Amino acid sequence: MKLPKLILIVMFAAVAAQAQAGTIRRTVIQKADVSVPGREAVVARVELDEGVAAGRHSHPGDEISYVLEGEGELLIDGEDPRRVKAGESFVVPAGTVHDAVNTGKGTMKLVGVYVVDKGKPLASPAK
Repeated sequence: MKLPKLILIVMFAAVAAQAQAGTIRRTVIQKADVSVPGREAVVARVELDEGVAAGRHSHPGDEISYVLEGEGELLIDGEDPRRVKAGESFVVPAGTVHDAVNTGKGTMKLVGVYVVDKGKPLASPAK
């Protein structure tokens, strides 16, 4: 009888640890060609769990984002940290290394529009 309880405790701890780790989720809503040859617009819903950092990365084109819910800190290399919250927007130029950290309570939700080189990954980790 002790073994099943131990298994349940271990399983519960694993699930709790996974929930605490949190994640970033990018859900592509639409992709469409734009007037610049070789480029496309990608519209995505971006969600950062509480306390989560996106991780330093860049995009192969400009990012234009609008914060739907929550608040966080935008960290663009070479610039002072910037607080962003629901109702605000920001632009990150192509190839610029940056990060975002959810500093608020609950999930931070954004709409991101990326005008990027067609066929390249939407985001690449910084080196």
